[in-house]
Amino acid sequence: MINKIIRYLISFILLVTVQVIFLNNMQLSGLFNPFLYVLFILILPFEIPGILLLVLSMLIGLTVDMFLNTPGMNAAASLMIGFIRPYFLKLMAPRDGYEFESTPTLRHMGFRWFITYASFMVLVHHFTLFFIEIGRFNEFFFTFSKVILSSFLTIILILIVQYLFSKQKGKK
Repeated sequence: MINKIIRYLISFILLVTVQVIFLNNMQLSGLFNPFLYVLFILILPFEIPGILLLVLSMLIGLTVDMFLNTPGMNAAASLMIGFIRPYFLKLMAPRDGYEFESTPTLRHMGFRWFITYASFMVLVHHFTLFFIEIGRFNEFFFTFSKVILSSFLTIILILIVQYLFSKQKGKK
């Protein structure tokens, strides 16, 4: 149990650090803004209590907001995906349910399941974040393009991280 908490704490710190130091300085033409820190919310265990999920979502969003000087925008988007995550996981649940103590990762759930899950959650996060940022819908197509392109880049980065840092099945 302590090992899992330490692992999630390290994930939190590493993802926020990578986001703040590297990814926020990587804006390509204003349309590609990757937000890798959402991976932290995505990989939390299936059994996590709802209130803890919301608190952790808010905490990682506020931490990123603190470093980026974006007052509450990342927190709101993170809270949004923290809120809808249990409902979406219920929709995607296998017939027999999820295995006890498994996590919604590429290694445990497979590519097809994970890409569907990650894509939906990242799209919701980015849609929320970028439309809060712009504050209006009269630049809808530009903002929607930004959502799609940034989501694509974020999903690619999430897959790379999942492949690089997950242990192979059967190996401990």
